[in-house]
Amino acid sequence: MSSTTLQWLSLVGTIWLQAIIGTNTNFPAYSSQLKQLLSISQVQLNNLAFASDAGKLFGWFSGLASVYLPLWLVLLTGSTLGLIGYGVQYLFITKQISSLSYWHVFLLTFLAGNSICWINTVCYVVTIRNFLSDRQVAVGITTSYQGLSAKIYANIVDAVSPHKKARAFLFLNSLLPVIVGLVAAPLVREFDATSPKHTRVGFAVMFVITIFTGMYAVLSSLQFVTSKASSLDIMTGILVSLLLPLLVPLSVKIKELQDNRENLRIYHFTMEENNSEERVENEVKEGEVEEEIGIIEEVGVKLMLRRINFWLYFFVYYFGATVGLVYLNNLGQIAESRGCSNTSSLVSLSSSFGFFGRLMPSLMYYFYRGQCRISRPASLLAVMIPTSGAFFLLLNRTDLALYISTAVIGVCTGAITSIAVSTTTELFGTKHFSVNHNVVVANIPMGSFVFGYSAALVYRNEGHEHYEHGQCMGMECYRNTFIIWGSLCFFGTLLALILHVRTRKFYSQKQ
Repeated sequence: MSSTTLQWLSLVGTIWLQAIIGTNTNFPAYSSQLKQLLSISQVQLNNLAFASDAGKLFGWFSGLASVYLPLWLVLLTGSTLGLIGYGVQYLFITKQISSLSYWHVFLLTFLAGNSICWINTVCYVVTIRNFLSDRQVAVGITTSYQGLSAKIYANIVDAVSPHKKARAFLFLNSLLPVIVGLVAAPLVREFDATSPKHTRVGFAVMFVITIFTGMYAVLSSLQFVTSKASSLDIMTGILVSLLLPLLVPLSVKIKELQDNRENLRIYHFTMEENNSEERVENEVKEGEVEEEIGIIEEVGVKLMLRRINFWLYFFVYYFGATVGLVYLNNLGQIAESRGCSNTSSLVSLSSSFGFFGRLMPSLMYYFYRGQCRISRPASLLAVMIPTSGAFFLLLNRTDLALYISTAVIGVCTGAITSIAVSTTTELFGTKHFSVNHNVVVANIPMGSFVFGYSAALVYRNEGHEHYEHGQCMGMECYRNTFIIWGSLCFFGTLLALILHVRTRKFYSQKQ
């Protein structure tokens, strides 16, 4: 099989990994049941959500491992960590293990959260190296599927075990990444060719497939659709859509087979001519890419931590995407406190819109390439504004406000996550990307603890004041939290404006 076909297959394998690696994003769908099964308080439940994010604090281990170990070994290491972290919890929930304390569960959740970093690192490294000249587009497409993780897991659980969600989610979280990891391991590796053939057409087809998948995910999350279609039908549809990206490498292979039917001598002569042309084109293209993408400076972690731009960027992410992720982690309890019973539909909706949020930046980059484009810091500024507004909209007690705010926060959080990959590269270079970016996303566990813990304290105080057993129902449970989160997002918007002003000269030179 040619290297071109294998490169496209590596992209498909990465898509499958990204689609199932967001095991922490389905936590809100079963958090209420887990709280009852473990007989823990809201604060303790929040600590478990924090533990999953805290695994990212040691994500830089996976960055170092990707430098010294084979990528397939890094991938399987991540899958194994997830198997242990979630698998032991499943055995405990099903009473096959009796002696497991709350802190054991906390450490297992931490381990499972760290497993995501290992698989994510492999996905980033393979995608960037195999599609160097189109890495922004390739990374955007693949990471967008991570936004579908919660939707995929929720659909499978609704179809297979709708009444024992906590057990079903933990079971899938432990086994599905291992199964997909074993399938994708032979595909997800680096190849020698600089740029695959038919790149522009291939990505155009990928965009069509990806947008179709996202639209299906959104529509199948809406209540008027879920009331008419069975859970099994919805699950089948989403799983089939994950197979559609195979059409691209399959088409490339068919085209190669057709070329092989030509006269052997003419074919060899043509190929020699084409190969020499391609080598020249690739050299020119690489030069254009380096000039087009550009970097402000090439620095390692120590120097990066001394840069003002890093701390501006770090806190923009902290007050933007991280606050959004904390909201999504607490979505189950927020919906329950407002009297919204259809939590799975809400989680699926946030997952689906997060999918489009991750896809949007690469879609804009693809269609406006070579034209005047908005800079990364300006893009961060643009998505921070509606995020802040969405939190204040949550002060409205209607279900419509809850659904709209959740969709907006999902889109904007996903967009920041996608934009951040390119922002880290452009601000601090490509040589130390795997370690640098893991340092940047270390803000997620920090924010998860600070914002999540404060929200849990407010929830507990309101619950003790009005109800028994710390169970809080009503708008009061999260009203003050939404005001604080919205204000912090607004402050993050001002930081994004400062970062934009500081880097404006660099990006204006790229236009």
